[in-house]
Amino acid sequence: MNQEKVIVIDFGGQYNQLVARRVRECNVYCEIFSYKTDLEQIKAMQPKGIILTGGPNSCYEADSPGCTPELFRLGIPVLGLCYGAQLMMHVLGGKVEKAPVREYGKTQVSFNTESPLFAGVPESAVCWMSHFDYISEMAPGFEAVAHTADCPVAAAQNTADDLYAIQFHPEVLHTQDGTKMLYNFVRGICGCAGTWKMDSFVENSIQELRKKVGNGKVLCALSGGVDSSVAAVMLAKAVGEQLTCVFVDHGLLRKNEGDEVEAVFGPQGPYKLNFIRVNAQERFYGKLAGVEEPERKRKIIGEEFIRVFEEEAKKIGAVDFLVQGTIYPDVVESGLGGESAVIKSHHNVGGLPDCVDFKEIIEPLRNLFKDEVRKAGLELGIPEYLVFRQPFPGPGLGIRIIGEVTAQKVQIVQEADAIYREEIAKAGLDRSIGQYFAALTNMRSVGVMGDERTYDYAVALRAVNTVDFMTAESAEIPFAVLQTVMSRIINEVRGVNRVFYDLTSKPPGTIEFE
Repeated sequence: MNQEKVIVIDFGGQYNQLVARRVRECNVYCEIFSYKTDLEQIKAMQPKGIILTGGPNSCYEADSPGCTPELFRLGIPVLGLCYGAQLMMHVLGGKVEKAPVREYGKTQVSFNTESPLFAGVPESAVCWMSHFDYISEMAPGFEAVAHTADCPVAAAQNTADDLYAIQFHPEVLHTQDGTKMLYNFVRGICGCAGTWKMDSFVENSIQELRKKVGNGKVLCALSGGVDSSVAAVMLAKAVGEQLTCVFVDHGLLRKNEGDEVEAVFGPQGPYKLNFIRVNAQERFYGKLAGVEEPERKRKIIGEEFIRVFEEEAKKIGAVDFLVQGTIYPDVVESGLGGESAVIKSHHNVGGLPDCVDFKEIIEPLRNLFKDEVRKAGLELGIPEYLVFRQPFPGPGLGIRIIGEVTAQKVQIVQEADAIYREEIAKAGLDRSIGQYFAALTNMRSVGVMGDERTYDYAVALRAVNTVDFMTAESAEIPFAVLQTVMSRIINEVRGVNRVFYDLTSKPPGTIEFE
C-alpha cells in the first residue's frame, strides 16, 4: 500500500473499523493502529492525516489510554473523535470533566459552517452522541465550531496547527452528513487526492502477485464463498496454471452451489487454472450420522474438510504458496490491528494441517473490508451472483439443520432456502437485507394437506439487517412476500407442513441457528 494514507489510532472504541471504512469511501486508503504504536513508526508511515477514535475510558484518569503531545506537533492534520477529541484537549492543556448532562443517541447539533470541517454541511443536523465526559475548557489556540443544548464544545478547531476535535460520531449512519465531514477532513484539510480505487488496487495486486510467485506453485482451498473466490481469481489472473484450486463439496452447500462454483472455476469456466472438485457428500453424511450437538457437528465438519483437503494436497505434492482469503476485519478482530478485544483467532492457515507442505502464505485481500472485496470481485469479472451471494458459514447447512444431519434433511432445507431466496429477489429486497436464509427446525407437528393428516417438519425463515454482524435486528419483510414464500415451501417441498418467521434480534439470539 505504497500510496497516500490516513491512519486511525484506536483507543478501544467500538467504531474503529467503521471510521476506516468511511475514510476509504472517500477513496483514501486507511489503516488502523493501536494507540501504543511508537511515534517513530507513525512518522515512518508518512500519513497525510491521523484520526483518533473513541474509547470507553475517561482521558483524565491515570491508567487511561493516552498519547504524547508530540503527536500533535508532527505537522500532520489530526482529527479527534469522541474520546479522541477529549484526549486532544486534555493533552494540549484543556480541561475534560464529567458532564452535568450525559448525551446519548440522536442529538441536534449546531455548526459553524465557515469551519473547513463543516463546509457544505447544514447549520443544524442530527448527530450521534455517546459520552459521559465533556470538554469544559478548550486547549489554547482552539475555538468552538459546534454545540448542542447541553454540550458547549461539540466540535473545536485549531486551524493554525490543523487540529480538529469532534465530540459526536460522524462515522455512524445516524449522523447526518457525517461522511461529508470526514470527506472534508481527508480530502480537504489533509489534501488527499483520492487515489484509492478498486480498479487500480486490483491491477497493482495482480502485478505484485505475479512478481512474488515467480515460477512457484500455488494452492488454494476454494469454498466458493466471496473471499476465497475473489482471492482465487486474482491469483488465476496473476499466475494462471501455476495455481491449483481444491473445492471440497461436503454436501452441505445451498442448492446447485457446487455446480455454480465449478461452472466458474472448472475447465469450462473462463479461468485457466487447475480445478479439483472433490465430491465428498456421503463421507460427510456418514461422519455426521447420529450427531445432534451443534459444536460437535461444527468440529466434525471442520476436521473432515481438513482431512479431505490434506489428501488432495498430498497428491499435488510440495507447493510454494498457500492462498488464504483473510480480509481486514479478520486481522482487526484478531487483535492484530487496533486496540479492540480479540473476537476470534486470526485464521492465517484457515485451520489447515501442518503437513500440507508450503513455504509461505499469500493473503491478497487482507487489507480489504467485505464491501471492498465485493468491488474487487466485480473488477475481476466474477459473476454478480457469486460476488453478492449471501454470507454462508463454513459448516454450511450443517448448522442450519437443527439436530441430526441427513441427506433428506439437506434436500429439504436446500429446496426451502432456494424458494426463499428466489422470492426475496423477486420482491427486490435481496440487496437491502443483510442476511437471509431458511433453516430446518427439528420440530415436527400435525397438519392437514389434501384432507389427510400430515406429521412433518417446520421450516424457519431468518432475515436480519446489520452493519457489522456483531448486532442485528430482524428485517421487516412485507407480509405478502412471507405468505408467498410460506405457500410455495409447503406446496413444493416434500416433508414440510409449517413455516415460521424468526423475529429474534442479536443479542439475545445469534444470526445463525446453531
